[in-house]
Amino acid sequence: MKQIILGTAGHIDHGKTTLIKTLTGVDLDRLKEEKARGITIQLGFTSLSLPSGQRLGIVDVPGHEKFVRNMVSGVGGIDIVLFTIAADEGIMPQTREHLDICQILKIKRGVIALTKTDLVDEEWLQLVKDEIKEFAKGSFLENASVIPLSSVTRQGIPSLLTTLDTLAKEVEERTSEGIFRLPIDRVFTMKGFGTVVTGTLISGTISIGDNVEILPEKIEARIRGIQVHNQQVEKANAGSRTAINLQGIDRDFLERGSILVPIKTLKPTSRIDIKIEHLSSSSKPLKNRSRIRFHSGTSEVLAQLILLDKEELPPGSSSLVQLKLEEPVVVLPRDRFVIRSYSPIFTIGGGEVLDAHPHKHKRLAPETLSQLNAIQGGSDKNNISLFVSDSGLAGLDLPQLISRMGKEPSQLSLLLNELIKDKKLVLIDKDSQKVIATQKYEELKSMLLEQIRNYHKKFPLKKGMIKEELKSKLPPFVDPRLFNSLLTDMLNSSSIKIEKDKLWLHQHKPTLKDDQKELKDRIAKIYLEGNLTPPSFKELIEQLSSNEKETKSIIDLLATDGTVVKVKENLWFHRETLETLEKTLIQYIKKNGEITTPQFKDLTQASRKYTIPLMEYYDQLKITMRVGDKRVLREKR
Repeated sequence: MKQIILGTAGHIDHGKTTLIKTLTGVDLDRLKEEKARGITIQLGFTSLSLPSGQRLGIVDVPGHEKFVRNMVSGVGGIDIVLFTIAADEGIMPQTREHLDICQILKIKRGVIALTKTDLVDEEWLQLVKDEIKEFAKGSFLENASVIPLSSVTRQGIPSLLTTLDTLAKEVEERTSEGIFRLPIDRVFTMKGFGTVVTGTLISGTISIGDNVEILPEKIEARIRGIQVHNQQVEKANAGSRTAINLQGIDRDFLERGSILVPIKTLKPTSRIDIKIEHLSSSSKPLKNRSRIRFHSGTSEVLAQLILLDKEELPPGSSSLVQLKLEEPVVVLPRDRFVIRSYSPIFTIGGGEVLDAHPHKHKRLAPETLSQLNAIQGGSDKNNISLFVSDSGLAGLDLPQLISRMGKEPSQLSLLLNELIKDKKLVLIDKDSQKVIATQKYEELKSMLLEQIRNYHKKFPLKKGMIKEELKSKLPPFVDPRLFNSLLTDMLNSSSIKIEKDKLWLHQHKPTLKDDQKELKDRIAKIYLEGNLTPPSFKELIEQLSSNEKETKSIIDLLATDGTVVKVKENLWFHRETLETLEKTLIQYIKKNGEITTPQFKDLTQASRKYTIPLMEYYDQLKITMRVGDKRVLREKR
């Protein structure tokens, strides 16, 4: 059976709650204050079985102007509106405001109940019908049935039930796709059960035993029990009026306006991008940075309205807006909302959420307006691409996209795979499914290649750039896995070469001028002739009367091509010298079984300044190893 919600709307004392009592036998004015004042203050909930057997969940809303905020929190999840207009009063202020709210929230179906017909004559009744016809023109109620009825005499009740049955058949069954969300509209404690919350399940499904998170408070709890239409169920689907018994949480921590979601999925936000429609009935333009009341789901928060595409918003027009919220909310793209003025309080418009986690925008920026226009009405794939592109070099992973899109992980994974296959996105990390826009990926690759190119220009004598130095040129938020992916990509495309911790452009070769070539040959000769007592770097500079920086670059170049070997800081030996000594050392130990430091000193005829670093060098090469104060050959030798 389809899950369908029927909600009331209409001016105070136009018979909403009385009509629901006539239809169901349930009096929804349960509070002492409601009984005393004779008005509905809080939302009321019950259900109705239609002649066809279809069952409707019912949300009864208050009609008084002081409680429109309660009305908005109840009407958000309804499929059919039961719009009441009293025959003895006709169209009244909240009649108009409630219709505006229903229009803003894009409610598609409704029936107009012309109540209290027992109090008027036929001539008056006809006048009110004509007024209603004019009132409904251009709205979703323009072609709605107008049913004269009386809750006292029950006249018109059978006709109303038949009409509701017809409308119920037209309602499309809600899909259970997406992250489950239940905006809380009531919290109470039941003896023997503990904390219970109620609300209309606007997406997804929920089952007993599920772990949930209450946002924006970020409190975790477990589902102990579920009721739909006062019946215990194992599972509730989107569109159903649901009562949930929460385990592990005190009633005092919860309030209307919070929302139940799966753990670690959605995130609260204090800044959202929206498309706003300013009601034509408003008396004056909305100015930039106006303070307004933002109603979404069952929550109401104050916000500052920042117009992105104009200086002020006249009545009857629309605008792209960024809201700066004074308290965090939980919303998703395509959610509908209502805005009301700060003071005096009345409904001034509403619209659709475009982006729930945007950056702060510069006003009147063409690129921002272009992106927001693209998001509006865009496909899921289109919006994923836009959100990922907007994240820049940081990219987005699957959990972040769930929070942005409100889709289930399996749905998003399929969409991501398609976008990767279409070369719109590049996969950075398989486990978290982190992606970056292909355009940003290519921009970053070009930036890295330019950094290497600049390095070669600055240090033409050096073979390559150290990896960590190149990595340090990236913004700190760039994922290390993205850096590795880029290097692999550049290596596979033969853009660069990599050797140990250094990399260089594929076509790069250290370039030496004639005098530098000469200096290189002189340095190599000095180290070769220096044998086991080569000069220190300082001594080399003095001997050559050369430039320190240039000489160091040439020594590094000699070390890169293997001509000299760095044994210790500022101590290099010629490769041939070390190879000859290695052979001599191995022969000595093979013959004598071991060698001491004094024996090694005799063998080299060098001072401790050279012999100690040399012994440690052969230890590092795993030719020898130290045992006490002696060296022996490693077993593999």
